[in-house]
Amino acid sequence: MSRVYNFSAGPAVLPEEVLKEAAAEMMDYQGTGMSVMEMSHRSKAFQGIIDEAEKDLRELMNIPDNYKVLFLQGGASQQFAMIPMNLFKNKVGDYIITGQWAKKAWQEAKLYGTANAIASSADKTFSYIPDCSDLPIDDNADYVYICQNNTIYGTVYHELPNTKGKTLVADISSCFLSEPIDVTKYGVIYGGVQKNVGPAGTVIVIIREDLITEDVLPGTPTMLKYKTHADAGSLYNTPPCYGIYMCGKVFKWLKAKGGLAAMKELNEKKAKILYDFLDSSKLFKGTVEKKDRSLMNVPFVTGNEELDALFVKEAKAAGLENLKGHRTVGGMRASIYNAMPIEGVEKLVAFMKDFEEKHS
Repeated sequence: MSRVYNFSAGPAVLPEEVLKEAAAEMMDYQGTGMSVMEMSHRSKAFQGIIDEAEKDLRELMNIPDNYKVLFLQGGASQQFAMIPMNLFKNKVGDYIITGQWAKKAWQEAKLYGTANAIASSADKTFSYIPDCSDLPIDDNADYVYICQNNTIYGTVYHELPNTKGKTLVADISSCFLSEPIDVTKYGVIYGGVQKNVGPAGTVIVIIREDLITEDVLPGTPTMLKYKTHADAGSLYNTPPCYGIYMCGKVFKWLKAKGGLAAMKELNEKKAKILYDFLDSSKLFKGTVEKKDRSLMNVPFVTGNEELDALFVKEAKAAGLENLKGHRTVGGMRASIYNAMPIEGVEKLVAFMKDFEEKHS
């Protein structure tokens, strides 16, 4: 069986070079005589792996010294609770609802205090990003929360909200490392790595040091305090060792590719191929307002459910996997993360042209 083009939203495609390297080291990591999967997280070898991963990530994202990098577990969803638990001082959070994950984070925050939905795009099935230039931000808000790239709906903030001086917290799971970002504009950036960075099981949190305090909500478990993990260099308990090792390999791969500016250029090129076709197609259409389109996740429909199902089935037979859209949008979705080669997008578009000819 040869490799397919995997358009899954996550767990998603990983760079082939990285997989081959990991395979070569599977039985013996750099002369240790054991796999990273078997290695003590307290060992010198693993300490080297996590230190190197952090160093490379700091370099790639240009992370200032007053931000901590934490490698945690629990996925992005656990951060929905950790954020209010750690950041609520006035017990008020302002949330911008642009999709399922922002909505879940908002609902979770309500368990711990007041969570205001200050803007939403639910009225049009989250197909756009609301105007965030003059939001009704609560004077007591501890932070303003966004999901920067909406995996399900294919929207992205091309401009960050005006938070009126409040701390910005962002879930960047599905656009992580896809382009350069200015870390200093955020208080907390976090993401599950299984979309654009590594295998499922690791979440990376980048947090400004002044937000890491003992002053957390009463009853916050030890494991859910940022301070616990920051003080222990992400080694308070056994971390997701193999996941961190794989992320480290992806960071090296990204550096070898020319870093995030080069990645952005490639991602724009890939997305343009697909969006240009969608804009000219008579059968397929994109579901997102043009100005808010994501480079990472591209939902599209034919307008006919049976035809959509046939498309997904025939695409799979042609080696184009995981193109079924999320149930809330229907249709199809192509996730074209960093590791999706340009040939994969070209092959998808060629297949779509062929399908359109047969069915229009």
